[in-house]
Amino acid sequence: MTQEGGFTALVLDEADGKVTSSIKTLDDDALPEGNVVVSVAYSDLNYKDGLVLGGLGRLVRDYPHIPGIDFSGIVESSSSSRFKPGDEVILTGWRVGEVHWGGYATKARVKSDWLVPLPSGMTLLQAMALGTAGLTAMLAVMALEEHGLIPENEGDVLVAGAAGGVGSVAIAILSDLGYRVAASTGREETHDYLRELGATTIVDRAEIEEGTKGPLGPERWSGAIDNVGGKQLGNVLGTLRYWASCASVGNAGGIELSGTVLPFLLRGVNLLGIDSATCPVERRLIAWNRLARDLSMEKLESTTTVVPLDGVSEMGGKILKGQVRGRTVVDVNA
Repeated sequence: MTQEGGFTALVLDEADGKVTSSIKTLDDDALPEGNVVVSVAYSDLNYKDGLVLGGLGRLVRDYPHIPGIDFSGIVESSSSSRFKPGDEVILTGWRVGEVHWGGYATKARVKSDWLVPLPSGMTLLQAMALGTAGLTAMLAVMALEEHGLIPENEGDVLVAGAAGGVGSVAIAILSDLGYRVAASTGREETHDYLRELGATTIVDRAEIEEGTKGPLGPERWSGAIDNVGGKQLGNVLGTLRYWASCASVGNAGGIELSGTVLPFLLRGVNLLGIDSATCPVERRLIAWNRLARDLSMEKLESTTTVVPLDGVSEMGGKILKGQVRGRTVVDVNA
């Protein structure tokens, strides 16, 4: 879709409090500051992208704006010693697609510090089938392992909020690494999907939300990845096994932590915060290379939908309504 003398982008404009989107051709001079220009191949579509497309959540303050919090592509030009033209790269985080123009365009200009090289054995399309969700999931698994989680531990690893992007990838990673995975969801129609990803047990979300009568329940989980937060996170902490850990990666259920200190004092559990947005580049490289090495992409590719740039707004609305399962990749050149 790139046209001579410029690049093509999905542009958001705002007037009288209403956000609208349209496909436009812009001059290269319009690109924001940065020392690397990337010819974008793919982006993806996350819940946060849906909010931005709908003008919700005050994630974007300045218009016109190009959304898309992730992208993969090929370096077109660079004044950085880290990258040269022709290098294949990935970008996730750093509030790209929010305060800096993002991936829903055939070109992007960004800081070299925000980019990581595409791992060997991974394609640009596969990188966006993972995106921020995949990076976050791997960072969570790494944190759990660094705090003692091994496949031989007693009890399943709980993934709460299992049907979302992070949860889906986390299940696939844990399963491929040999862990027994309990997937918590309130959507019965996703049970077969979660089993296909590798979940060995499905737990009704209501069971986790209800919690236990006291501050501590039975020791059930050898570890947990929680994508929900709020009251549910407190309930998960109270049912972890002795010295087990919970990686918290989302707060859709709220930022208040309910419960008591007893899980920490009497069972020595760990609460591990995972923030992939500003994760140091060294740890990003480790996580992306582990994704390329440890994850069988066939599971995710079978549940990945590819849409063109002009289909992004419609799909974003569906994501906000919970009507999209699996991962959505945007082919910006289609």
